[in-house]
Amino acid sequence: MANVLRVGILGSGGIATAPYGVLPNMHHYAGRVEVVAIADVAPELARATADRFAIPAAYGSLDAMLDSADIDAVVNLTPIPVHAETSRAILARGKHLAGEKPLAATIAEADELIAMARERNLTVVCAPPDVLYEPYERAARLVREGAIGKVAFARVRSSHAGPGGGPNGWPSDPSWFYREGSGPLLDMGVYGIHEITGILGPAKRVVAFAGITEPVRTVRGGPFEGLEMPVSVPDNCLFMLDFGDATFAVVDGGFNVHAARSPKVEIFGRKGVLNILRPDGPNLELYRTDIVPGVDGWVEPTLPPAPNTLRETYGRALLVGHLADVVLDGATPVLTAEHARHALEIMIAVTVSAREQRFVELTTTF
Repeated sequence: MANVLRVGILGSGGIATAPYGVLPNMHHYAGRVEVVAIADVAPELARATADRFAIPAAYGSLDAMLDSADIDAVVNLTPIPVHAETSRAILARGKHLAGEKPLAATIAEADELIAMARERNLTVVCAPPDVLYEPYERAARLVREGAIGKVAFARVRSSHAGPGGGPNGWPSDPSWFYREGSGPLLDMGVYGIHEITGILGPAKRVVAFAGITEPVRTVRGGPFEGLEMPVSVPDNCLFMLDFGDATFAVVDGGFNVHAARSPKVEIFGRKGVLNILRPDGPNLELYRTDIVPGVDGWVEPTLPPAPNTLRETYGRALLVGHLADVVLDGATPVLTAEHARHALEIMIAVTVSAREQRFVELTTTF
């Protein structure tokens, strides 16, 4: 393998082109990752994106890019329903893969992708990249070191107002987010699932509630202002993860959170508390019992201050940089396909639990 990873981008949507997306932030990896091609089912969009970001080649299909472009890896930024089939095609052609969440739609599909990668000695990394961010990495380390003692429970906020639900609307037609094959659990709940399992480890079972709060949503602003969107999947999910040994986490995944002042993640232990990403406050807070004998209080973490510079600097390109670290340097993968499969099983279990009103046992790990 050369010391530069040559990648093709599949998809020209928001994750590819938005300010936080992949392409606007790839300059940080100049000399290490080279974007040499882009493909989209809309050839004119692929060509326009290639021109905008100085990408040498543009194609109207994944097959055309795989046939013609000299690439080592593909960054799969396609819509949720086609993740599995496109990733399967990428791996079948011997290319490393950086994929958007979720990894697939079923556990069988996820198992197939993992097996294909192992058979071909290929690396798969999967979004979201949150567990790489400094506050989460350091929180996980503090928990492992026993800084807050045995974890009792956690609360995880993993929702927003929904595509088109904010005053600025959405740059493209957001109605597909509210239909079968998408929804807030796959779009947003996946973040909280990755975050808390990245800190506490694999969960063992799930119980959930889910429903549709409004049968029709209306885009509030932007180019699609006033568009009415029928809602056919639950837009409001609340679920609990059981990690065993009386350790639980409550996670939301919905399109109903317009604002919040609480930390994104709160972890409560027998000897303290961790807050992660508190609005208008530190990115990581630690409360300890017995700072000195008989005194409890908020303290600085025992690690250096936890900025969130990886997210702020690299945006979604961090996923591609992580792939390069693994492929070029042999770094230990963090955003593994196995972790993504576990998150997928949790999301499937949420749907089953809410529908059948029962606990669902989990079988995967990472």
